Amino acid sequence: MVEVAVASGKRKSAVARAYVKSGKGVVKINKLSLQAYPEYIRSILAEPLQIAEKYKDKIDVRVIASGGGPISQAEAARTAIAKALVAFSGDDELKKMFMEYDRTLLVSDIRRKEPKKQLGRGARKKRQKSYR
Repeated sequence: MVEVAVASGKRKSAVARAYVKSGKGVVKINKLSLQAYPEYIRSILAEPLQIAEKYKDKIDVRVIASGGGPISQAEAARTAIAKALVAFSGDDELKKMFMEYDRTLLVSDIRRKEPKKQLGRGARKKRQKSYR
């Protein structure tokens, strides 16, 4: 076990850094308790902690998320928490459980917005040439 594990996660333009250390089970995201977030976001953030049930009350998690929207930040934080848990515990079984449950827990989502092209209003839409 490492004293403090630091990991980062990305989703769209959101970036999150997670710090995991031994403690009493306190989880804070951007200095707010996990319970302060809406139910849907809380369920996204708590997924890695629910899978790693045996570490839940033995660690403190602190996450700093920036950029993007609330859901992207939550998904970036989820990835960061899972990576930090694996790094903190050094448990290959936990890593395998995360990969079987959902690969995006340990691998950041690389999808990005497609750039706009000329002669169009967006990435794919083009100006209509003629009706006849």
